[in-house]
Amino acid sequence: MSERHGAGHGLTDHELSEIRMLIEERTGIHFDESRERFLSMRVREHMHERGYGRVSELLRAVRKTNVEYDSLLERMLTQETSFFRYPAVYEAFEKRVLPEIHVSKFWKNPRTLRVWSAGCSTGEEPYSIAITIADSLSFADAWNVEILATDVGKLALKNAEKGIYSGRSLSGVNEKQLAAHFTKVENKFHVKPRLKKMISFAPMNLAAPVYVGRMDLIFCMNVLIYFTEERRRALVQRFYEALEPGGYLFLGHSESISKMPVKFQAIVLGDCILYRKPTVQEQQKAELVTEGRA
Repeated sequence: MSERHGAGHGLTDHELSEIRMLIEERTGIHFDESRERFLSMRVREHMHERGYGRVSELLRAVRKTNVEYDSLLERMLTQETSFFRYPAVYEAFEKRVLPEIHVSKFWKNPRTLRVWSAGCSTGEEPYSIAITIADSLSFADAWNVEILATDVGKLALKNAEKGIYSGRSLSGVNEKQLAAHFTKVENKFHVKPRLKKMISFAPMNLAAPVYVGRMDLIFCMNVLIYFTEERRRALVQRFYEALEPGGYLFLGHSESISKMPVKFQAIVLGDCILYRKPTVQEQQKAELVTEGRA
């Protein structure tokens, strides 16, 4: 590959915008100006690794086959992730949310807990959710736990389904959890079947509405940053509608929906903000209070 088009060569604005438009057209994922350097660096890395001398060659290949497109998309979206990446979130989940769900659903038959991990990447998040449920929910085995884990990246999902991890991604998992939920094979840790059977992995583009049924909890961590403001609003509205009354939405700590029109209750717990969908009674009460003030 010539130096002129090698990994050190900057891409033109036009070439970058063609790639940006292609990704946004197909996935709704938007790389704004603030992510320009990141995008340019990842495209150059990808071209270098796949042996493309020109952007036009890359675009031709990406338009021609899904394998090439998936491979480029993966490069753009893969971020380093790990188990229990935001400890404050999992603490709030364990100490506040699960006990609340336990009380509200204890007498239901069957006792079902449905969770959606939206943008699950290589699987660390849904497995962290499953570990927290298995370790913290009273009589966890008596519950029908369904975790739907979705991502637009097909290669990431393949890795997630395998459930084999090593190195830094496991740094947040303690010895007890490693022993209870993983089997060590050589230097890698395989997720045990009990956790795996709680989770269904499925490809999903969040920009294209798909019916997922009612959820008790939705985790969507560091995913909204990839969408335009308009799509973010639509997605948060969809999350609100998919949640059971009293259900919770967990977002990444740099994401906020305070300026959005949806009527979540924001609950601050330490370093974590939880968004709770009010119950019907709470909504009626709030409306009465508002009317009383008028």
